[in-house]
Amino acid sequence: MDQVVGARTTNGEAYLSLRGLQKRYVDFTAVHDLNLDVPQGELIALLGPSGCGKTTTLRMIAGLATATSGRVVVAGRDMTAEPPFRRDMGVVFQSYALFPHMTVARNVAFGLEMRRVPKVEVARRVKEALAMVRLGGLEERRPKELSGGQQQRVALARALVIQPSILLFDEPLSNLDAKLRDEMRAEIRDIQQRLGITAIFVTHDQAEALAMCDKVAVMNAGRLEQLGTPLELYEHPVNPFVASFVGRINRVPGTASGTKARVGRYELQLTRPLNGPVD
Repeated sequence: MDQVVGARTTNGEAYLSLRGLQKRYVDFTAVHDLNLDVPQGELIALLGPSGCGKTTTLRMIAGLATATSGRVVVAGRDMTAEPPFRRDMGVVFQSYALFPHMTVARNVAFGLEMRRVPKVEVARRVKEALAMVRLGGLEERRPKELSGGQQQRVALARALVIQPSILLFDEPLSNLDAKLRDEMRAEIRDIQQRLGITAIFVTHDQAEALAMCDKVAVMNAGRLEQLGTPLELYEHPVNPFVASFVGRINRVPGTASGTKARVGRYELQLTRPLNGPVD
């Protein structure tokens, strides 16, 4: 089993823990033995190229995909076998997934109505959620009458209104233009920090992950390559894949021995001991 990586809360417990999480199909493994700890109140990015397993991981956390093996633990409770509606998680999808025949208010209220929340409480919470995403006054519009950015805000309000313990974002900004992406990045981060909610943000956009998130988990071919703060990943990548995916690099071959590396006729001081060929 891979080494467990991740930060823990001050009492020594992670709020969200993935333990040996795997997703296998007949002749393909999408996620390999993933171990990850997420502290309460942090925004963690799952970053990687298309097909690396990041969305599959998010779907297993949400209960939208069944894990082949491993566990999803939230606040010490094993949620692996629980259906999505019992996991207390809000999901914001890439495609918004709004009901076109419903008004903005009804779209946001849908999750509360399914939970049989009293109507007076539904109205209050829908109003608060729409105000939080700056859509007050648009309650009676339908999705086709909204811009892409407004539709994404409705999807965010719908996820927030159920007051989830964890927010899950599946590439929510990829359908927006550059200016709107920048605006929504700032809004999502601001709301997440104000609420102090634990969140997982799936993206293939390096700038997005580095700008928004407390920590970034870089994935490749179904495996977790490195977890760290944006600065740690940029300054101290653990391998050439992370270095090339997270930032711009020039790769030069050399040979290392302990904390010394020789590149051509130059000798360099290393921050950690290595041995053998390096680049």
